[in-house]
Amino acid sequence: MARNHYQTLGVNHWAEPAEIKQAYRKLVKVHHPDRNQHKDNHEQMVAINQAYAVLSNPQARARYDQSLGLSAKPKANRRQVDSLTAWQKQVSDPIFALLERIIDPLHQKIEDLSADPFDDELLEVFTAYIEQCRHYHSQAQGYLRRLPNPRVAAGVASHLFHCLNALGDGIEELHYFTMNFDDRHLHMAQELWRRAEEMRTYARYALANLG
Repeated sequence: MARNHYQTLGVNHWAEPAEIKQAYRKLVKVHHPDRNQHKDNHEQMVAINQAYAVLSNPQARARYDQSLGLSAKPKANRRQVDSLTAWQKQVSDPIFALLERIIDPLHQKIEDLSADPFDDELLEVFTAYIEQCRHYHSQAQGYLRRLPNPRVAAGVASHLFHCLNALGDGIEELHYFTMNFDDRHLHMAQELWRRAEEMRTYARYALANLG
């Protein structure tokens, strides 16, 4: 009987992305051809890589789960549902709204500034965006500390925490760029934004699959 991707990686079907990545890395260390010359290794590595490619992509994973008829985690009791609802309303929903204001405009802001990074007016607009990001980031951190996250939402809270950490570092890189116009700071900020956007996607996926 053919194994599904979850069985290939040895994780359950509601495993968090970090758990899936960890399982994948462990299997690669064991089955990589450079470390193990067994004749079945090639087929095993193909299966492992295919499984990780699907399960590490939130959209592909959602489609795969649907094709298998997999359900989300067992539904919580009434008290847990009330706790989760309150946490979403007072914590995760406001954070997602703030993340949209921070993350989504960056590409356009950089494109506008690239017309002439040394133009005072363009630089002033870009600097104002950075300060807005600082303000929104501070607000989001406050929301994350507002309530203890329900146990069932621990994965969501973890993704939001790492998202905000990446954005905090990215905001500083943007600030350094405006001080010395060193493109390395701008490139680092863009990479940190990419990580933050990935964590935001994981958080949304995890929240949608809480049941």
